[in-house]
Amino acid sequence: VTRKGGGEVTGTGVDRSTAATVVRMTDRELDAFTPGDWGLLTSLALIWGSSFVFIEIGLESLTPAQIAFLRILLGTAALALVPASRRRVQPGTWPRLVLLGMTWMGIPFLLFPLAQRSIDSSLAGMLNGGVPLWAALVATIVARRLPPRGVLVGLAAGFTGILLISLPTLDTEGSSTGGAALIVLATILYGISLNIAVPLQRRYGTLPVMLRAQAVAAVFTLPFAAAGLGGAPVQPASLVAVAALGILGTGLALALMATLAGRVGVARGSIAIYLVPIVAIVLGTTLQGDRVAPLALVGTAFVIAGAAVTSRSQRATVMPETLPAPDEEIPAVGVSG
Repeated sequence: VTRKGGGEVTGTGVDRSTAATVVRMTDRELDAFTPGDWGLLTSLALIWGSSFVFIEIGLESLTPAQIAFLRILLGTAALALVPASRRRVQPGTWPRLVLLGMTWMGIPFLLFPLAQRSIDSSLAGMLNGGVPLWAALVATIVARRLPPRGVLVGLAAGFTGILLISLPTLDTEGSSTGGAALIVLATILYGISLNIAVPLQRRYGTLPVMLRAQAVAAVFTLPFAAAGLGGAPVQPASLVAVAALGILGTGLALALMATLAGRVGVARGSIAIYLVPIVAIVLGTTLQGDRVAPLALVGTAFVIAGAAVTSRSQRATVMPETLPAPDEEIPAVGVSG
C-alpha cells in the first residue's frame, strides 16, 4: 500500500477502506514521541533491565524453579487485573497457547535463574539483547527464503556480538560457559515464541494471549517449585525481589508494552528491548559489583546495532487477510530474563 504525492491511497488487492486503515496506522506511528511515550519507553527499559538483578537477589534463598513459578504466578495475577486481558479466545487456540506458554515463559524463566547461579546479571542482560535476532532468524527459516540484504547484515552483526560476549566466559570456569549457553538457549526459545505469538496477538490482542500463556507456564513450573520446598529459610529480600520481578516485569510491563506499541507502532516500541542490556550492565556493575569484560561491551554494541538494523530493514508485504481491523490491538512484544 502506498500513498501518492497528492495524498491518494492506492494498493493491489486491498479495498479503499482497508488501505485507509493502514495509512492511518502509519501516520500515527510516524509522529514524534510525546513525553508520555518516552515515559513508557523508559519505564519498560528500567523494568526489564532490572529483572536480572532481581533474579540474582532471589537466588540468595530461593531455587531457580521457585523464582520462575512465583514471578509467573504474580505476573498472571497482575495481568488478570487488566480488563482487556480477560477477553475470550476460541477453544481451538489452546494448543498454540500451551506451546507459547512453554517457549515464552515456562522453560526460559527456569533457564535464566539456573544460568545466573554461575554468571553475573550483566552478562545475562547482554546476551538477552539477542532476542530480536533469533526472532528474525526463526521467521526466515519458517518463510524458507532469504531476508533482504539489510536484515542479513543485521543478523551477521548481531550474532558476531553474541560470540564476542560469550568469548570471555571461555577464560573462566566451565560453569560460566554453561551458564552463558543456557541464556542463549532461552533467547532462542524467545525467538521461536515471538513467531508463535504474533498471529495469536493479531487475532485476540496481546494481553488475552499473554494471560493464558502465563497461566500455562505457572502450571508447568509448579511441580519444580514444590520439589524445592523445605530448604533454607526464605529471606525477605528474595521475596521482595521476586515480587517486583513478577508484578512489574512479568505483569505490568506487558500492559505498558501493549500501550506503547499501540501508540507508536511495534517497530519503534521495540526500542525498549535494545535498551535492556544497557540498563542491565549499569545496574549489575553499580549494585552487584559485576565485572564486565571490554570484549563483551563491544559485543553488546554489535548486538544492539544488529537488532536495530534487522528490525528497520524488514519490509512486510501487507495482505488483506493479515491486516488488523481499525479497532484491533496492535501486537506487542516484550521479553526479558
